[in-house]
Amino acid sequence: MRPDQIEIRQIRMRLRDPFETSFGVTEERHVILVSVRADGVTGFGEVTAAEGPFFSHESYETAWHVLSDYIIPWSLGQALGSPDDFLAMVSPIRGHAMAKAALETALWDLRSRREGRPLWKMLGGTRDEIDCGVSIGIQKSPELLLERVAEALAAGYRRIKLKIRPGQDTEVLEQVRQNWPDFPLMADANSAYTLSDSAHLAGLDRFGLMMLEQPLHWEDIIDHATLQRQMSTPICLDESIHSADDARKAIDIGACRIVNIKLGRVGGHASARKVHDCCRDRGIPVWCGGMLETGIGRAHNIALSGLENFSLPGDVSASRRYWETDIVEPEITVSPRGTISQSGEPGIGYAIRQDLVEDRTERYRRFSV
Repeated sequence: MRPDQIEIRQIRMRLRDPFETSFGVTEERHVILVSVRADGVTGFGEVTAAEGPFFSHESYETAWHVLSDYIIPWSLGQALGSPDDFLAMVSPIRGHAMAKAALETALWDLRSRREGRPLWKMLGGTRDEIDCGVSIGIQKSPELLLERVAEALAAGYRRIKLKIRPGQDTEVLEQVRQNWPDFPLMADANSAYTLSDSAHLAGLDRFGLMMLEQPLHWEDIIDHATLQRQMSTPICLDESIHSADDARKAIDIGACRIVNIKLGRVGGHASARKVHDCCRDRGIPVWCGGMLETGIGRAHNIALSGLENFSLPGDVSASRRYWETDIVEPEITVSPRGTISQSGEPGIGYAIRQDLVEDRTERYRRFSV
């Protein structure tokens, strides 16, 4: 395929409820959408970078710059036999995985639409239904936290993830466990602790967590290996894993027993599949993490989660959990059993609400051959 037109646009989406982590509070998202056209067919992708450089060095502003000035000019009119060819072409650009992933995932969508195949099948997926979990941010009161958990359980979600940070961890987990002693529960620290907190973190073992996600530094695997030896709770790595090579090293030194795969963080579907395969071959389960995506990014997550080793419920929840109105149709829904069925339609399987996209657009640029 030879892309003849690529568009990027920045849209603004307000969350139904503020989402708080150890990084801060998010009330609205500035999202960069990417569309790529070849032979009259268009594919769609999404930049998952946040508003500031807190989860990673990337933000939506850096992604706009790198896409506009480097990635898109290099891609227009180039013969790309597969999305893998795209990654080889942009390999001189160090980092900026989320900017690369936006166009790479759009190319996957384009390719699967051209071939008339669902994206999840083109990726090699075997799961026609995926298990869904939900991520609950730090709440303003214990009462509100318990209310949010109860709502998620009533909606059928199969796993609850609680955001924690120093001073808001043990009490939070105690409150939830007192009410739901056996439900699958995990905690996500977003790198808020250091190895000096190891005794305190080991104390979280008593809550019977599925996993503790990224408790230490966002680039670390050495200290995580030390901490894992002191805990029975499996450590899950997120921010530390950018490639299959990172996963291999972390697993081989015992830094984790679970890996969270985020499309933007690893640079797109091709890299995500390599991380998946590396973990599968070493007996390490994976799950798909979320970044408060619109329906476009969420649809890509659903497709990725069809791969065989995505054996744990991911953060792939319903559109209505975050948005009053999503920009895809039909909106993404979760069954009462806490699952999402894969679409049988070509590509990501969802149509784009162009009217809503244009209404929410704050910046737009088109590149043509």
